[in-house]
Amino acid sequence: MSASHAQHLSAVAREVEDFVSTAGWDQPPQLFALVPTAELIEAQPELVAQVDVGAPLTPVAQDALPSEDLAEALGGIMWPEAVEGCAIAQEIVVLPPEVEETLPAGEDTDDQAVLRQIAAEHPQRREARLVAAVLRDGTAACVLRIRGVDGADEIVEHPELAPNLTDALLATLR
Repeated sequence: MSASHAQHLSAVAREVEDFVSTAGWDQPPQLFALVPTAELIEAQPELVAQVDVGAPLTPVAQDALPSEDLAEALGGIMWPEAVEGCAIAQEIVVLPPEVEETLPAGEDTDDQAVLRQIAAEHPQRREARLVAAVLRDGTAACVLRIRGVDGADEIVEHPELAPNLTDALLATLR
């Protein structure tokens, strides 16, 4: 993975998060195709005023996901070759590390549902929006916006914040 791919993808992940955040909180997951900007403008020149022509990739919002189950929805997606990557924005609940360490490991779907309920009801929970983005070459970027309790939101960026989610996104590109 080249440093330049990682930098461009991080910028796209931040762009997606900024776009989604303009509509506020309590939104369903949103999926984006990442397409080469030059090819997008060539195919649709009327978009030139709406995109950053200097950016190598442009995120293009997709229709709503067909299922409430994110893994199931992603499992049914196959991108055409023209799509260089994809990104998803989803709201999640995060717990402090010391709380997460006390939770049982969730092996199956029923366990996962119980863990989600525990997290949703925990007094130390924080709402967050996670954007995960990947390219066909395996480059990944993640941005996490943790909703501020009494002030500004906290932004965390790291390519390995959500390895299961980036793996699922990569599978849609293969």
